[in-house]
Amino acid sequence: MSNLTVVAKVVAKQDAVETLKAELVKLVAPTRQEQGCIEYRLHQDNYDPAVFIFYENWESMACLERHINSSHYREYAAAVKGLIAEKMVHKMTAVE
Repeated sequence: MSNLTVVAKVVAKQDAVETLKAELVKLVAPTRQEQGCIEYRLHQDNYDPAVFIFYENWESMACLERHINSSHYREYAAAVKGLIAEKMVHKMTAVE
């Protein structure tokens, strides 16, 4: 089975950029330690600081599902309620 790639875009409400960024950064270190996490990188747009992109690679969909059910992810989800203007998640498998 192929690895799973996730590209997630999170856009902060204009008055919540730094607060959301702090919460997103908190996810990085514990997620990188998770079983099945191959790569987990957070980026901030150079021209629109409210836009954040996660680039992730996981061994499988099951590993990603464990991540979403982890305590640190659940804590993040609770902490960012009301801070996000837009969120899009693309779960992809390489075709070549």
